[in-house]
Amino acid sequence: MIPITKPTIGEEEIAAAAEALRSGWVSQGPAVARFEQAFATYVGAQHACAVSNCTTALHLALLTVGVQPGDEVITVSHSFIATANSIRYCGGIPVFVDIDPATFNLDPTLIESAITERTKAILCVHQIGMPCDLPGILAIAARHKLPVIEDAACAIGSEICIDGRWERIGKPHGDIACFSFHPRKVMTTGEGGMLTTSNPDWDQQFRLLRQHCMNVADTTRHSSAQVVFESYPALGFNFRMTDIQAAIGCEQLKRLPEIVSRRRQLADRYRSLLAAVPRIELPVEPDWARGNWQSFCVRLGEGYDQRQVMQSMLDAGIATRRGIMCSHREPAYAAAVTWSCGAKKQCQCAVGHCQHLRRSEQAQDRTILLPLFPQMGIEEQDQVVSALHRAIL
Repeated sequence: MIPITKPTIGEEEIAAAAEALRSGWVSQGPAVARFEQAFATYVGAQHACAVSNCTTALHLALLTVGVQPGDEVITVSHSFIATANSIRYCGGIPVFVDIDPATFNLDPTLIESAITERTKAILCVHQIGMPCDLPGILAIAARHKLPVIEDAACAIGSEICIDGRWERIGKPHGDIACFSFHPRKVMTTGEGGMLTTSNPDWDQQFRLLRQHCMNVADTTRHSSAQVVFESYPALGFNFRMTDIQAAIGCEQLKRLPEIVSRRRQLADRYRSLLAAVPRIELPVEPDWARGNWQSFCVRLGEGYDQRQVMQSMLDAGIATRRGIMCSHREPAYAAAVTWSCGAKKQCQCAVGHCQHLRRSEQAQDRTILLPLFPQMGIEEQDQVVSALHRAIL
């Protein structure tokens, strides 16, 4: 079986995890601090705060910019459900706008028509590692004085050209960027997430909220020569990262350039091999973007049955995944009060279908993700291409 992906973990990560275990400090501690500093340096951010996963990172980001019950946040339905869920955790309402079908990212031309007096923020997604049109989004946000949060769960190592300069996603270019280190992502700590920002007050807020709003860090308390009693002035959360995860993360960052380079090589080879395959569309990389190719997504032509193609490939020993989900089609979003359509407030479309999110729905129904991982050999990639060719003939 050729899997959809494989984490790239070596002896260095194993040794780092063992060292953290032997240190006696396994929860959030010195290794987390080292990982945060290394991550901030890598992406070019002033501040980086590690948390338990990207969902908790998004939750903290939204709380910090002031999202409260009843507030609206403009985003996409075409994303893993955590994007929309994080808005609802704050009591907010996701306002879904459609995507650019070429990049599978939020279409900036649809944002302004979705803004109301209740709009509190814009939550854009760098889908499957491909940077979204940040300049277009940021210009609209600036006109309306709205904060921009980047869901960069898949985008570590991706780059975007801003004012003629190539910069890494996570600098951040909006107000806050949030990353995931799930095993499905380009680098992993098993689970884990990170927030980056240029705002020191927000960074401090993340650090309080992730640890029950404890006003004295446990590292400070344990190293003090005086007895210290902490207090909890506000409601917080247990969103901490462990030192075991952080130690692995430090090693993963060291190999990240090699991982991204290899993924880009494999993506280029896929595009070359699949160029002659009829009735499929290959993914697009805009000239202002350098994706990390967290996933390689192909669009099937009219008349193909997505499930049948995937089953044919599975029968041939090739794992695939369907196109990125649409949250508004899930049972958790069946009630009208749980979301709103950016093109038509309180949209009356049928449950599981919205005419104003047609491109998002088509992307879910007509695309499949092919296996792509740094350890992938040429023969394995050839097998994938052959299996896809057979499945659509």
